[in-house]
Amino acid sequence: MIPILMYHQIGEPAPRGTPYRGLTVHPRDFRRQMLWLRRLGYRGLSMAQLMPYLRGEKHGKVVGITFDDGYCNVLDHAVPILEDCGFHATNYFVARQLGGSNVWDRDEGVPPSPLMDAQGVRAWVAAGHEVGSHTLNHPVLPRISPELAINEIRDSRDALEQLAGAPVTAFCYPYGKFTPALADCVRDSGYHSATTTARGLVRPDDDPFALPRVAVVRSTLLPRFLLKSLTRLEDRKRIQAERANAATGPGPRAS
Repeated sequence: MIPILMYHQIGEPAPRGTPYRGLTVHPRDFRRQMLWLRRLGYRGLSMAQLMPYLRGEKHGKVVGITFDDGYCNVLDHAVPILEDCGFHATNYFVARQLGGSNVWDRDEGVPPSPLMDAQGVRAWVAAGHEVGSHTLNHPVLPRISPELAINEIRDSRDALEQLAGAPVTAFCYPYGKFTPALADCVRDSGYHSATTTARGLVRPDDDPFALPRVAVVRSTLLPRFLLKSLTRLEDRKRIQAERANAATGPGPRAS
């Protein structure tokens, strides 16, 4: 089983009481996490690099590293650390918010945080990292019409490919929400993988368009980080969640 780490922002956390404050990991903690992975013999990979391992074509001590939304502080703080460790990562960008901010969080009282602009995206690529898609506008895909959802998935890939000058084959569902039909659309749109917010390590038989991840937040101190990433802890939590879902009856596939 392989962990795919899920980060959002790397920087100074907002003041206490700020909604979603926990989604910002301090650069000091991020550095410790990456250094310990390297010391333990793991390689940090982008989703494109990780896919042969997920398909069983390659074997080794690897970890997927992903960032959601495309925050500027990831470029500022995470890229130098990744470079020091020789690691690579995927950032899932919101194509129509480049150079903007996390407007989708505004109604929750979350302070705006700047997102990379076109130049930032190119700097991300120049540093050896992968551009992934997080749609055009960061909607809850199952709540919008199928036609709009298709546009969000397909058009974001086209726009980001033109900007990055490289194939965009990794997708991430905003809020982790999706349906079987949306997963099919992602596949048909030319992506090779799609990640969710469901917790767990990736198993050999997992659907590549419904991949779980290991959430890393501000409060994930190093011992907990290593337990979540490199042991069966997250898989046990996943099994518990699957049993709970089975007990309450079938529902839409979401995370």
